[in-house]
Amino acid sequence: MAVTARSATETVEAVFRIESARIIAGVTRIVRDVGIAEELAQDALVAALERWPESGVPDRPGAWLMATAKHRAIDLVRRKETYARKLAEVGRTLEDVPPPDPADSCDPDNTDNTDAIDDDLLRLIFTACHPVLSTEARIALTLRLLGGLTTEEIARAYLAPEPTVAQRIVRAKRALAKAGVPFEVPYGSDRAARLSSVLDVIYLIFNEGYSATAGDDLVRPALCEDALRLGRVLAALMPGEPEVQGLVALLEFQASRIAARTGPDGEPVLLADQNRARWNRMLIRRGTEALLRAGDGPYSVQAAIAACHARTIRYEDTDWTTIAALYGRLMVLTPSPVVELNRAVAVSMAEGPAAGLKLVDALAGEPALKGYHLLPSVRGDLLERLGRQEEARAEFARAATLTRNARERELLLERAARHPAP
Repeated sequence: MAVTARSATETVEAVFRIESARIIAGVTRIVRDVGIAEELAQDALVAALERWPESGVPDRPGAWLMATAKHRAIDLVRRKETYARKLAEVGRTLEDVPPPDPADSCDPDNTDNTDAIDDDLLRLIFTACHPVLSTEARIALTLRLLGGLTTEEIARAYLAPEPTVAQRIVRAKRALAKAGVPFEVPYGSDRAARLSSVLDVIYLIFNEGYSATAGDDLVRPALCEDALRLGRVLAALMPGEPEVQGLVALLEFQASRIAARTGPDGEPVLLADQNRARWNRMLIRRGTEALLRAGDGPYSVQAAIAACHARTIRYEDTDWTTIAALYGRLMVLTPSPVVELNRAVAVSMAEGPAAGLKLVDALAGEPALKGYHLLPSVRGDLLERLGRQEEARAEFARAATLTRNARERELLLERAARHPAP
């Protein structure tokens, strides 16, 4: 039954948004080039936009798109080289995707085919997050290929010019092709480092949504949702990796607090003042379940810290001693001035502001914290608790000049104004 052009377009776009990562992954296994694979996936999208208004939406639209893209990939391979030569080069790849009927080559009810799709998706995740790319390129390419975001959406999320993001994605694809990055899941000694890169990219995407570095909004929930979805996909594909579970647990716990982090007008709400009834209990349960499968890596320890907050009904009952100890463990695993600054906050809550201030002052000369607005912000908070109001005012004012987020700046200036200069 035919459908209207508008209805078909909306259906195609919705299905493609959901299935694009798997389609690109499946095609990449054939052509061994993520740039070409994305183009072929887009070709399948165009074909659907042309055909579905007349023929109707297929029963399995995702399978239709996958089969169409794969068959175009096979045609491309055959045009470039003889079928026999390409078959020898890519081994079983073409055997897995024979030319006959599209419905047969991409049957979603076929367990073996589903496993192959999942394997391809895992390969695509590791390819998009390959260390040969810069961090910015990994993030943009991951959001494009795996998150299904358009270049415009990525640019808007990161407050970057669209041409800049477009060039970043194009160069990333070229860099992968030039470096001959294999479309595979790494094993052996290379696996840990490569997995760390994948986890870092997902965490950075989430963190930018959770606490935006610039712009007028403190939180960008859509980025958090994209990162959480990617984390859950990775956890399902790699259930035996404890640190993947640790990252997912951390993201679930953090995401549970998003609704309470801002007020009616988008203003920041500090942890001590948040309405914990607004915390999402379902996400907290999911985080708790993932934490049970986690290990002792950096993300797992951060998840344990987040769990301490998530399980506490009243701010006054927070177990700061345990949190400070967990930050101490994190310093052993990944020593950094930022981790030590967070430990100082926990110590100040467990042992008093003077103890925390001593740790913060020891960080004053750290080059990595130069220009980091949270250093004077934390120091201002500790000075305020010690009754050193004029010094606190100066620290809050300094922090306000360093942040690029308008909402944070407003909050810091408001805190500085509570202590007028003499």
